[in-house]
Amino acid sequence: MLLYSIVVPVYNSAKVLDELYSRIRDVFENKIGEEFEIILVDDSSRDESFSVMEKLRKEDARIKIIQLSRNYGQHCALLCGMNYAEGDFIITMDDDLQHPPEEIPKLIIEITSHEELDVVIGEYASKKHGIIRNFGTHMSNLVTSYVFGNDPNLKLTSFRIMRRLVVENLLQLKVSYPRIGHLLLLVSNRIGNVTVEHDKRLYGKSGYSFKRLVKDFFHNISNNTAFPLIFLRNVGLFSFGISVVLALYYMIRYFTVGISIQGWTTIILLMLFFFGITLLGMGIVGEYLYRVLEETKKIPNYMIRRCEVEVKEEKKNVK
Repeated sequence: MLLYSIVVPVYNSAKVLDELYSRIRDVFENKIGEEFEIILVDDSSRDESFSVMEKLRKEDARIKIIQLSRNYGQHCALLCGMNYAEGDFIITMDDDLQHPPEEIPKLIIEITSHEELDVVIGEYASKKHGIIRNFGTHMSNLVTSYVFGNDPNLKLTSFRIMRRLVVENLLQLKVSYPRIGHLLLLVSNRIGNVTVEHDKRLYGKSGYSFKRLVKDFFHNISNNTAFPLIFLRNVGLFSFGISVVLALYYMIRYFTVGISIQGWTTIILLMLFFFGITLLGMGIVGEYLYRVLEETKKIPNYMIRRCEVEVKEEKKNVK
C-alpha cells in the first residue's frame, strides 16, 4: 500500500483541529483506503493549538506534532513538516478547513492517473477569500508566470500533492524567504491543476493582511527576478539619451541665438529628478545586497522547540 503524508501548518487553530483530523481520517479510511500520516507543525500559536495537537497524538500514533520556537510563517512551517514526511506522496493543506479534506481524493486521482505529473495543485472553483486576498493572489500569480515563464493559466495554491522525489529536491533548496509554489517551479515543470472546492473560513481571520500581501509581493519580485534593476537601467539609459539631446539643443542655441541667465527652476527640477533616480537606484541595489547578506548568513528556515515523531530508518521508494 502507498503511504500519504498530510502536512498542515498550524497557527491559532485550536477550535478546528479536532474536526480537521476526523475528516482527514474519515476520507482515508472510508474513501481512499490507503495508509496515511498527519504532520501538524505549530508555528508558535498563541492559543491552545499545541495542547490539542498533543491530545490528538495520544489518540492516534499516525499523527506527528512539531512546535516551532517562534513564528516563522506558513512556508517555513511546511518545509519543516516535509522534512519529517515519510510518504510516497506528500499533501499540503491549510489548517482552517477552507481546504475540505473531502477534496483530497481529487488530488490523488489526478496525480496517480498521470505519471508525467510531479505535482498537482488544487485550483479553486470559487474562492472564499476576501477581495484583498484574492487581488494579492492574482498579482502574485502574474508575477510568478512572468518571472518563471510558466503557463499563466497555472494556478498556485497551498492545497497540493507532490511526489516524494519532488519534496526531497525541494528540501535541498536553501533560501532565506522560501515560497513553496515558487520553489516547486524551480524543481519541476510537470505541474498541473485540478478543480477543487474552497470553503469559507469558519473561525478567526486570515493572517494575510493587506500589509502582509504587499510585503510578500515585493519579496517575490526581489527574490526571484532582477526586474527592478533592469527597469532602473532602462530609465537611466532613457535619461542619458534625453540629457544628450538637451545638451545638443542648448549648445546649438548658445551659438545661434544665445541663452539668458534665466532657467533656475528648470535646473532645480532636473537636479531633483536625476538625484531622485540615483537615490532610487541606491535603494534597489541596497535591497539586493541585503538579500545577498541574508543568504551568506545561512540562517535556518526553522528551529524546533519540541518534536514528537517516530521516523523510520528506511524511506519508502517513490511510486
